[in-house]
Amino acid sequence: MDFATLVAQLNTGAILPEIIVITTLLIVMIGDLIVGRAASSKWTPYFAIGGLLTAFGALYFLWNTTAPIAFLGEYNSDNLSIVFRGIVALSAAVTILMSIRYVEQSGTALAEFLIILLTATVGGMFLSGADELVTVYVALETLSISSYLLTGYTKRDPRSNEAALKYLLIGASSSAIFLYGTSLLYGLSGGETNLSKISTQIGAAGLADSIGLVIALVFVIAGIAFKIAAVPFHQWTPDVYEGSPTPVVAFLSVGSKAAGFALAIRLLVTAFPLVTEQWHFVMTTLAILSMVLGNVVALAQTSMKRLLAYSSIGQAGFVMIGLVIGSDAGYASMVFYLMIYLFMNLGAFTCVILFTLRTGTDQISEYGGLYQKDPLLTLALSICLLSLGGIPPLAGFFGKLYIFWAGWQAGAYPLVLLGLLTSVISIYYYIRVVKMMVVKEPQEMSEAVKNYPEISWNLPGMRPLQVGLVLTLVATTIAGILSNPLFTLANDSVTQTPMLQQAMQKPAIQVSHKVDRTPVNL
Repeated sequence: MDFATLVAQLNTGAILPEIIVITTLLIVMIGDLIVGRAASSKWTPYFAIGGLLTAFGALYFLWNTTAPIAFLGEYNSDNLSIVFRGIVALSAAVTILMSIRYVEQSGTALAEFLIILLTATVGGMFLSGADELVTVYVALETLSISSYLLTGYTKRDPRSNEAALKYLLIGASSSAIFLYGTSLLYGLSGGETNLSKISTQIGAAGLADSIGLVIALVFVIAGIAFKIAAVPFHQWTPDVYEGSPTPVVAFLSVGSKAAGFALAIRLLVTAFPLVTEQWHFVMTTLAILSMVLGNVVALAQTSMKRLLAYSSIGQAGFVMIGLVIGSDAGYASMVFYLMIYLFMNLGAFTCVILFTLRTGTDQISEYGGLYQKDPLLTLALSICLLSLGGIPPLAGFFGKLYIFWAGWQAGAYPLVLLGLLTSVISIYYYIRVVKMMVVKEPQEMSEAVKNYPEISWNLPGMRPLQVGLVLTLVATTIAGILSNPLFTLANDSVTQTPMLQQAMQKPAIQVSHKVDRTPVNL
């Protein structure tokens, strides 16, 4: 193989956004070593945000590329991966905005936090397009190990240490289970690691009905379910969310979850078409458990971070409806919901960070009467929570409407009805927080709000937090009213991805009930 042929097969341009993020990471690391901690904190976060936005812009030039396959089939830069990589990059950029003041106030190094966060971002972006077992596992571990480090980053906080230890132990177990499942796939396929060739080889060997393939499926789904925090693999979520630095929780709830769903689509659709009915059944069960437990247990929470933890479990259940449907509209509804979930969930966590910085608490009862002291924070948190609950005309309403409409078209009536019921339950605990902030009389104001400090955006690191707050507030509001471009983008990312279209045309992977494959335009 000559050099020109090798370069063509590597197709390095397909990972241009990842190269930009890696370059940004190296510059931040080297710059911090050269100028020192005090000086680097003044420019490294803004440089990191610039690098992430540049990488996000580079994704535009990869849309509908004629040569998406890179690195000898190990990476697929198709349109679906581009959307998920964009979600991961944007979530990291917004996370940095909300992190600057928080990390500096905790007394830890900001540049090191950025380095680990950018490493997690690279892992999530590679995971979104990985098309080979080794690449999948390396990208997954890059994201996971960075997440463990971020979780325990505030070393002086015992809760952060406890959260990191729990996350590490449970994460290591799930990683081992996932690896065992992929090793079974490797053996059953006769030594294949490329996802698109695994099912072909297993079918050719007559192992479509083997117990080994079912065991591999169960183990792989267990690893994926841990990453997306689906019940019953959610045990780590409430404790890790409560003990971790809040900006880290924000990234885990959006960036890491989006990468997990990208992996779920690519791995289940490409490597397990011979057992489609089985994984549809398993994912349906996980979706039901996640929607019910996540939303019901959230009713009893007294901490905002734990409430948002169980909320994220319930939201994962809603998104899994699109995966179970297995149609163009189903996958597109997943993509659309994750795009708007980026804004409304990060907006909610931005508000929690701001309130915690000013009061030192995240207890829901301490939000009583907040509107009298901080109208902007009250408005932003109310909009984001109501959007998460699916109140029209906010973005979350259209996201759930799209998922439920796609499910109804596909004949998944029980899932849709359960989703509607649990959405009503979720509205109750979201509105409870809004009521706490708005309805309280002056004499019922909480102690934290009574001692609320004077609002000042001129303190170091507060201006980026304000920008993040306003951006997420505006995006959550506008994305609902002007949602058609996002609908179109979500539909195009599915209908123009050959992997999904080929999978849905194979008779072996048709779902057991009739499915309408027509994309939905609302």
